[in-house]
Amino acid sequence: MTSEARAKPTSARNRRDAEGPTEKQREYLEVIYYLAARREPIIAARLAEWMQVQPPTVTVTLQKMVEKGYITRDEKGAILLTAEGHALAEEMVRVHRLLERFLVDVMHVPWHAIHEEAVRLEHALSPLLLARVEELVGNSETCPHGNPIPGKANSYVGHVRLDRALTGGNWQLCRIMEEAEEDNELMRFMQSNDLIPGNVFTVVHSSPSIGVTLQHGEHRTTVTADVASVLWGQIVA
Repeated sequence: MTSEARAKPTSARNRRDAEGPTEKQREYLEVIYYLAARREPIIAARLAEWMQVQPPTVTVTLQKMVEKGYITRDEKGAILLTAEGHALAEEMVRVHRLLERFLVDVMHVPWHAIHEEAVRLEHALSPLLLARVEELVGNSETCPHGNPIPGKANSYVGHVRLDRALTGGNWQLCRIMEEAEEDNELMRFMQSNDLIPGNVFTVVHSSPSIGVTLQHGEHRTTVTADVASVLWGQIVA
């Protein structure tokens, strides 16, 4: 095979990449997908808060995404995914959560570190390897953080936020909100204190100023109100 022949597939791939979403636009698509799935309002100010950027930066990115046909905006500025944008975002989320499940269940990577590792892997995953990952993951419906894998689960489980759980009752952690996954130190804290989806806790104390104190077996821990706000679960007997 000549060097010219070998170069053609790479050139074609580069053209496809240039025509698709940029890395920054992919991040926006995922965040918009998360907010839509959680039925939260999707406006530029919320994206700026999540992405930790200034509103003008968000405005420029959103306009480019409108031009590419990934989103629309109504007269009030609310953001909606188009059919193409939704399909792209859903596939990205599906791959990411499958990889997180694979990293924990098959590769035994520490739970707090899987988000960043999945981000690194998802860009280089071929269809063949993705199919193998999905096969190894099996019937798991959620990522290790408790959020649904598109195509395997249709909705979020756990609709009682920790800071709203009643003192003295038992509360089961079901999921950790997506924005918290990006904080490695927070994830490490959660893992070391058994704040893992599926575990059941007794709510010992709760107040806006101090936070929430939980008991799990012999272990007691207190989380701030901010941390409690990203933990969702359900009341159990």
